Amino acid sequence: MNEQVTQMHGPPPVVGMVGERLVPLTDEAEWAAVSPRQITPEEWQRFEDYLKEIFEALGLAVGSAATADTPRRFLRALFDATSGYEGDEKLVTAFETECHGGSDCRISQIVEGPIPFFALCEHHALPFFGKAYVGYIAHEHILGLSKLTRLVRLFARRFSMQERIGRQLAESLQQILQPHGVAVHLEAVHLCTQMRGVREIESSTRTTHWRGTYDEDPQLRAEFFTLCGQRGLAGHG
Repeated sequence: MNEQVTQMHGPPPVVGMVGERLVPLTDEAEWAAVSPRQITPEEWQRFEDYLKEIFEALGLAVGSAATADTPRRFLRALFDATSGYEGDEKLVTAFETECHGGSDCRISQIVEGPIPFFALCEHHALPFFGKAYVGYIAHEHILGLSKLTRLVRLFARRFSMQERIGRQLAESLQQILQPHGVAVHLEAVHLCTQMRGVREIESSTRTTHWRGTYDEDPQLRAEFFTLCGQRGLAGHG
């Protein structure tokens, strides 16, 4: 890691732009709480030594030409895979909607997906991965489609659970946009079950979260799944 310090603790949440207004963010606004992590070179070396000891105990011949850097690579990969803890200040930019209060506002959906994601199960630190579909019915603001992908990756790049990621996505979109409704559907394969022999064939887990108008209108929910299906969703149970 050279002499550069990789950050692990940082400043309090920043102030971000929503439309033309500055909005002070609180600890609850996880999507914008920018907190770079810090690990000193001495700590990094200590962690590498721990991993070398663990890998050797498990049977890996650490020290060969192929495995000499395995502890360092593993630690670096783990650090990168959990970068979601650092937040993403660019997610706070929203734009004014062009609906202008028209009668169509409560039924026009914006749906993005499939958005691939990779996460680490907090119970076993093993990967689970899949696709996310995110929809919302705009009120006064809309979010750039690339920001929906960034939001998914922000919460996925942590030690987490599929259900929590879906809830965080739904709640964050509510905070950012204050839309009429939010829909989030995740479908994922969990290696903590596949690799540990709990399931002998590959299967996926599906979770869906509703907010606002989606809760009240089954037709909107059906339309959301139809739109997701056109983008690759293989059924929703």
